[in-house]
Amino acid sequence: MRTVATALAVLFSSTALAAGTVGPAAADSSTALSISSYGDIAVDGVHKRVYISDPAGNKVVVTDYAGKLVATVPDLSGVRDLAITPDSRTVYAAVPGEDAVVAIETSTSTAAARYPTGENTDPQTLAVAGGRVWFMYGQQPSHHLGSFDPAQSTPEMVLDQLPDLGFYDAPELESAGSTLVIGIHGTWSGLAVYDVSSGAPVLRKQGMPAEAANYMNDFALSADAKQIVAASGESPYAATAINTDDLSRTGGYPVEAGNPNSAAIAPDGTIALSTFSWYDKDIFIFKPGAKTPYRTYTYDLNTSGGDTIATQGLTWAPDGSKLFAIASGNSGTYLRVLDNATRYPVKASVSAPAKATRGKKLSATGKLTSDKSFPSGSTVTITRTDIDSPKGKSLGTKTVSSSGTFSFTDVPPAGGNVTYTAQYGGDATHAPASGKDTVAVSRTATSLTLNHNGSLYSYGTDVSFTAHLGSTYKNRTVELWVNPFGSDKPNKLVKTGKVNSKGNLSTTVDMTRDTTVTAVFAGDARSASKTVKATAYAKVKVSTSVSKQYKTAKIGSTSYAYFHKKTDPVFTTTMTYYKNRSHRLNLEIYYQGKWYDAGSQYFKLGTNGKSVVTLTGTHDTGYRMRMRASYINGSSGDNVNSTTYGAWKYFYFTK
Repeated sequence: MRTVATALAVLFSSTALAAGTVGPAAADSSTALSISSYGDIAVDGVHKRVYISDPAGNKVVVTDYAGKLVATVPDLSGVRDLAITPDSRTVYAAVPGEDAVVAIETSTSTAAARYPTGENTDPQTLAVAGGRVWFMYGQQPSHHLGSFDPAQSTPEMVLDQLPDLGFYDAPELESAGSTLVIGIHGTWSGLAVYDVSSGAPVLRKQGMPAEAANYMNDFALSADAKQIVAASGESPYAATAINTDDLSRTGGYPVEAGNPNSAAIAPDGTIALSTFSWYDKDIFIFKPGAKTPYRTYTYDLNTSGGDTIATQGLTWAPDGSKLFAIASGNSGTYLRVLDNATRYPVKASVSAPAKATRGKKLSATGKLTSDKSFPSGSTVTITRTDIDSPKGKSLGTKTVSSSGTFSFTDVPPAGGNVTYTAQYGGDATHAPASGKDTVAVSRTATSLTLNHNGSLYSYGTDVSFTAHLGSTYKNRTVELWVNPFGSDKPNKLVKTGKVNSKGNLSTTVDMTRDTTVTAVFAGDARSASKTVKATAYAKVKVSTSVSKQYKTAKIGSTSYAYFHKKTDPVFTTTMTYYKNRSHRLNLEIYYQGKWYDAGSQYFKLGTNGKSVVTLTGTHDTGYRMRMRASYINGSSGDNVNSTTYGAWKYFYFTK
């Protein structure tokens, strides 16, 4: 119970154009891999699968071309290198922890056979060449070359096939046809080319260009076995192109961002290189013999660096359609898939007028740009997307000029935002691209009205709000949204439907709060969209009772509660509750025929919507007084209802 003191004059204290897309300069997809380490990668072009070894996890994970996990080959202790057969039927895995090479059948992605290589042989790297599986085995400081023919019913392991050579670390093996290349990594790098068509390695050439002799991290062999690209080279930073026949340098591929750590050659000769770069470009794509890359890729660069490409972490799909990269960073290891990396990027743009009139001809132009000229007769497909054709309507093809430009005209049948898209399908040397521009096409203005805006209602009144839609082309559907004041009551779609024959659609709202009603017409091909709002206001319920009087009697025509001067009146107010809501209590005194303000104060409502105030102090007799409780929008602690004044209660003090 609250109390307040008063005397004769009581004072209650205090009283809101053209867009274009470029052939991807970043990976077209990136998927996290469930591996704890990276060993090697191989691609099955027949089943569209990617095989990735995890030495620490003792497994090979198998994904689709998008990086989605499809299988896991477990129980491969320390599995390292992978090599796939030319027909993509088998992936061979070097499993040093088992002293074996394991054959994984690609049709099922399961381990189909194990080929023991001998006790303590620890096979590390391998390749498939001349119908045999070749592998490097042993421990530091002595690694040797072995092989077997998997076509034999019981394959014979032939070890130490280079009896005069031993390698401190297991060299990298790469193959094409019956050519096997051995590459030594590290401070002193070297290459040796062998013909293995007879089942025994016959040396063709060994050595290393001086420019690539130091710190080779990886090398790639072309599909025709005529070229090697070594991920090492002269300063500042470059990879080295090497002729396989005589191991002479034929050129270099500058990568500008650091020493190259991975190399891969596509079937058409396109070269992919990567560098271990936290703060710079990661992948560089070159055409054979080019001095500058025509594509570069940079991953997740920020103030703390970015993802890096793993050493020996690049490989092409057998048809050259995709480049796969193993990237790692603070958030894990990812398979990044680059589409169209062998083709020059293309930028397509469309330029159309910002505004146009429906039913009248408009003209637009466009352009394709690329570092390589387009074939004669190249075309783009033009598509119009509008309200009547949300999935797009083809406007046919347009020929691209020798400078890459094109133009077209159209008579837009529908108004609103109309988008024109030019799609270039790509060719043997160019990636696909598309560009678009949006035109604001005129529509007829729509008449939409909503009644009861600004009206004030007693608490709980049921009010019918009616939207009236004027004439339109086709669409006769209107949405009605109701949004009561207060953050606890969200804007809500309460009705959607076609207007009646008079153009009306109505909804009934129980007015317990100030409320905004919104009518929305989405428009159609010829009629503009329209939104209108009406805000109506709701009072609160408020009543006050007086207690502790000794009698009730009239003075004139007004009823007064009579109190002895030593009795403190109690005023109980009941009001519609809202969180943290208060009511204002006003007191007035009658003097010489006129009522005068005697003060006011706010009192918080209980959660039951009640407030009890006792008027204490010295009560002078012989004066008529009155009080009332009110809700004042904004001052009573909230603004969800409209200001509401309660009825006056009259009282009088006697001896």
